[in-house]
Amino acid sequence: MPLHLLNDKIWFPPVEEALEDGLLAVGGDLTTERLLLAYKKGIFPWYDGDMPLWWCPNPRFVLLPDELVISKSMKTLLRRETFEFTINRDFSSVIKQCKEKERKGQDGTWIKNEVVEAYTVLHQLGYAHSAEVWCNNELVGGLYGVKLGKIFFGESMFSHKSNASKFAFIKYVEQLKVEGILLIDCQVYTEHLESLGAKMILREQFIHLLEQLL
Repeated sequence: MPLHLLNDKIWFPPVEEALEDGLLAVGGDLTTERLLLAYKKGIFPWYDGDMPLWWCPNPRFVLLPDELVISKSMKTLLRRETFEFTINRDFSSVIKQCKEKERKGQDGTWIKNEVVEAYTVLHQLGYAHSAEVWCNNELVGGLYGVKLGKIFFGESMFSHKSNASKFAFIKYVEQLKVEGILLIDCQVYTEHLESLGAKMILREQFIHLLEQLL
């Protein structure tokens, strides 16, 4: 399959045309219109250098909220008052911390300044949301993503204290369940999220779920 090059026109090729690694297209921009169209089609952006890359991997890593796994140690932590949990209190700090967090096996970050600006606009418009974890009034963990219909598309998380990101994820999934969210897109495999119940499903299944839940 040839790799599609995007221009000023807001469009995406069929996701079935993605390369084996999930890469579907390159180029374009991060306007609100393009980003929302991407999510509705099951596509998400990552950056490589100065150019956005658009992905739709097969299989897809997802969590069904009812399948959330909470370990015994995390249940103990959730009962304590070690952390305070909030939603949308400080989106800008969460995305900034996700951008600056050093990650094992990664050289630099895909969260460029253009990403910060684009998702800040999505937040101001009510599409992008953050969850924060605080300890002694200090931001120690959190995550952000995009909510559309009955789906939450997770983008990134960070942690400065042991289990802070797990705490944020569990508490936010519990809140999303209350709000009627039925699918959480985790994009690509991580051992961290697998331990919380995330699993791989075929891209075809994922797209079918999108059509039902958006």
